[in-house]
Order: sequence, then C-alpha cells, then structure tokens
Amino acid sequence: MQDALDACKRAFDHEESGEFDKAIAAYSEAIRLDPKWADAYFFRGSVYARKNELDRAVADYTEAIRLNPRDADAFNRRACVYERTGQPAKAAADYSKAEQLTARRK
Repeated sequence: MQDALDACKRAFDHEESGEFDKAIAAYSEAIRLDPKWADAYFFRGSVYARKNELDRAVADYTEAIRLNPRDADAFNRRACVYERTGQPAKAAADYSKAEQLTARRK
C-alpha cells in the first residue's frame, strides 16, 4: 500500500503543476499497485474530467463507486460529468444518491 500512496503523492504534485498526463500515469501506477483502492480511481477520474476526457472520467468514478458504494463524493463528481455530457437523468440519479449518502453520515 505504501508504494501506491507514494504514486498518489507524485500524482498530486503533477496535478498541481498542471502536468495532467503525468498525473494520470502516476494514478495508474497507484491503481496497478493497489487495484482495490477506490480513491485512486476517484482522483484519476478527476484529472480525466479536467482534461475533458469525460468517458474516462465516468469509467473511473464508476469503478470508485463499485469499490466503495458509500462514497457520496464519487456520485457527485460522476453526476457533474453526466451533466456535462447531456445526461440529466443519470446526473439526477447520482445527485440523489449522493444526497442520501450524505444524509446518512449526519
């Protein structure tokens, strides 16, 4: 797990520097090292969304949700991407699920 964390730290640095392709590569390395780590998919999905690679963003958010179905943030982010791709029904469903999950935490 430590190697995956180190890869994520490198990815964060690349992302902060605007080096999105390098960030994606580092997140991909983290996923290779720990394929069940939902956060790595979430973070990589966020970079894909920033690059406007929306199908890839949805795929990563979907995998993050599969691995951690209680992650309201992943549902929220995927909903945003669905809005950007003109899929309001899917966006609404994800926003609703995120809201339910957030309410359960309180």
